[in-house]
Amino acid sequence: MIRHIVFFTAKTEDNLDAICDGLNLLGTIPHSTHFEVTRNTKVDQISNEVDVVVYAEFADEAALAAYKAHPTYDEATRRVRPLREIRLSADVIAK
Repeated sequence: MIRHIVFFTAKTEDNLDAICDGLNLLGTIPHSTHFEVTRNTKVDQISNEVDVVVYAEFADEAALAAYKAHPTYDEATRRVRPLREIRLSADVIAK
C-alpha cells in the first residue's frame, strides 16, 4: 500500500474553500482505496503553515500512477494551482 500525503498553503485565507473544493474532485478518481481532504487544525506548537492536507491510499504504484494520469487530476490541478502558495507531497510505502 502507498500512502499519498500532500500539504498545501493558500495564498490567502479566502481561497481555502475553493482549494478544498478543487481537491475534493480528486476523490472522484476511482484508483484510491481511501481519500480525504481536510483543513489543518493548526494546533501544533511549532509549525502551523499548512492549511489543507490531502491523504489518500493506493494499493500499489500502478494505482497511484493511474490516479495521477486521470483527466480529473489535471482539472483539480488547474483549479487549485493559482490559489495555493506551497505544495509538498510524500508517497510512503506502508509495510
